[in-house]
Amino acid sequence: MEGSKAEAGHPGLDTKAPRVIGLTGGIGSGKSRILAILEQEHKAWAILADQVAAKLEEPGGPALEKLVGRFGSGILDEGKGLDREAFAQRIFQDRKALEEVNAIVHPLVWKEIWRMVRQSSHPLVVVESALFDEESRKICDELWFVDATKENRAARLMAGRGYTREKCYAIMENQPGREYFLDLADAVIDNNGSMEETSRQVGRLLAWLKQR
Repeated sequence: MEGSKAEAGHPGLDTKAPRVIGLTGGIGSGKSRILAILEQEHKAWAILADQVAAKLEEPGGPALEKLVGRFGSGILDEGKGLDREAFAQRIFQDRKALEEVNAIVHPLVWKEIWRMVRQSSHPLVVVESALFDEESRKICDELWFVDATKENRAARLMAGRGYTREKCYAIMENQPGREYFLDLADAVIDNNGSMEETSRQVGRLLAWLKQR
């Protein structure tokens, strides 16, 4: 892993560089619970890929023009910004469209995250994203997959977002499956239990990371 960082020009070989954890998992897996533990108990600085993407998709942002070029001006709201809710509804029901959006936005997001990490003075940074690939993974010292059953994920989405059960499973069906995450991840967090159980897992993983 360190070799790939060196090739990418990432500061991961610098002892003063922050430790960087990549955090991923499917919708409803409970990544926000893990973020809260890392921020509150371990003083981590969180970077949310969705928030970075939203910034890049604002009027004048580098991602918006490319999205309009591919999907047309119908994806814009009255203020000429991205109509995020309508656009999300459209792409979550269309796997091909979702893949195209990821191909457009993903490289721009990771370029910006890389810049943020390199400029950070925090000793521990966590980057939360629904998608990682081998290139974006070079930013991270470890990639953690937050795992939860489909039943628990659906229950969280229904309670937190008001989705129907059918909508929950439709969205899950159009996202990468569990094997995708397991193939990339260095560690798995079972997020089906209590907050205390999850917190203990996070603590053990951090202790192991610090020993490396």
